[in-house]
Amino acid sequence: MRKGCHAYLAYVVDKTKEEVDINDVRIVCKYPDVFPKDLPGLPPDREIEFVIEVEPGTKPISIPPYRMAPAELNELKTQLQELLDNGFIRPSHSPWGAPVLFVKKKDGTLRMCIDYRHLNKVTIKNRYPLPRIDDLFDQLRGATVFSKIDLRSGYHQLKIKAQQAQITAHRVPSSPQGAPGVPSPPGRRL
Repeated sequence: MRKGCHAYLAYVVDKTKEEVDINDVRIVCKYPDVFPKDLPGLPPDREIEFVIEVEPGTKPISIPPYRMAPAELNELKTQLQELLDNGFIRPSHSPWGAPVLFVKKKDGTLRMCIDYRHLNKVTIKNRYPLPRIDDLFDQLRGATVFSKIDLRSGYHQLKIKAQQAQITAHRVPSSPQGAPGVPSPPGRRL
């Protein structure tokens, strides 16, 4: 290099991450019943059931369904049918009901969500303390192997106490084919 000249250093770095498919993981292939693509149905009966306690004297809360675009209505029909086929929901005449909405996921697909904000306002909060982060790190001291888990459809892996299922009912728009004044069957689904 000459004095007074500018020099530039150029280098190429490959920053692409290799995508690992879950089916390429040996343990997943060895135990397909533990790692199903889709949940087969309701979780088995367990010692602990999910309980929602509401404040004494609370009257059932029923919020009308939100308006949806035609594409959302089609997706709603598909997702409700899948949930019904798998036994996660069933028709209901519950006096309770929360509206359904969609949130777009990173991949562009729609995630069905139920707006339980009104129910949350009258729910008695579970005061079970979350662990302190520094205590969790103390427990990891000396560990050399770490793993993480992401439960597929996590809320469908909790079984709610049978008597309280009506509290979790949701309301959906009536289908355009429904007769006026008659609730559509999808609108009664839980």
